[in-house]
Amino acid sequence: MASLFLLFLLVVPFAALLLLLLLAAVVRPRRVRIPIKGRHVLITGGSSGIGLALARRAATEGARVSILARNPARLEEARDTIRLATGVDAAVLAADVRDPTAVARALEEAGPVDVLVCNQGVFVPQELETQELEEVRFMVEVNLMGSFHLIKAALPAMKARARETGLPASIALVSSQAGQVGVYGYTAYSASKFGLRGLAEALQHEVIADNIHVSLIFPPDTETPGFAEEHKRRPELTHMIAGSSGGMKPDDVAEKALKGIKSGTFIIPCNFEGIMLSIATAGLSPQRSYLTAFVEVLGAGFMRLLGLCFQWNWFNTIEKWHAKKSNK
Repeated sequence: MASLFLLFLLVVPFAALLLLLLLAAVVRPRRVRIPIKGRHVLITGGSSGIGLALARRAATEGARVSILARNPARLEEARDTIRLATGVDAAVLAADVRDPTAVARALEEAGPVDVLVCNQGVFVPQELETQELEEVRFMVEVNLMGSFHLIKAALPAMKARARETGLPASIALVSSQAGQVGVYGYTAYSASKFGLRGLAEALQHEVIADNIHVSLIFPPDTETPGFAEEHKRRPELTHMIAGSSGGMKPDDVAEKALKGIKSGTFIIPCNFEGIMLSIATAGLSPQRSYLTAFVEVLGAGFMRLLGLCFQWNWFNTIEKWHAKKSNK
């Protein structure tokens, strides 16, 4: 028995070392550092919440910042906020991301972008059966199609700029933890955010040769201006299932997001729950870090078991809620 235990102690570290060496050889893309200082960072949804917090942080680190949103008055307020906090005078661009012509015009006015952060987003929770299709279309057009419009408009000049400077560029897409797992009442919203993952994974293949690196950010519930209103609209079952998800301050999300963007990280979680979700949903996503890949490989089975336990709890909650409702 003792000899078997000794053999186990010898074999396990050796196997772990072999796995680490294998992962170090196969993880792609290669590690990269994306400088922010002195470079043009354009952030959509930049007049409030996570976008404004990201703009302040980027400005603090010496970036030339542009913020894009629909409301000119709120953009001016955001510019004043950034100037007071950092001394940097951010450029403001008023455009609706649903309008590709307006987006192209705004990006032309802004000039070549080194770091594009597609942070725009709208969220109207409701069961699909009772939700108006106009609301569904609104979320898909802003959250998903808006990102297509922005990337299409920015990409030619971004590629030329990367070639000219020899420096890596970045496209970051702000998704949501609802873009990693579907939840009751989030049918349309989750669809719009899940779509960003497919966009990001395929786009990274298309632009890696141009030294452009894609990041996908997954914030949890965040205390943004629309957060309280969203909570009011949540169905009762959504509150019961998703109510345990911890909220974050926009500044905390921005700190995690900018750190991930600068390291070229593909999947950027923002809290412990997000790290667990990222391991559980890693799938075929790109991975630069062999250490993170090691955790994903070893943790995949356990996270699948944990995920099944969560689903068991959610389906039980739904079953009990419907049973209670039918007995009234």
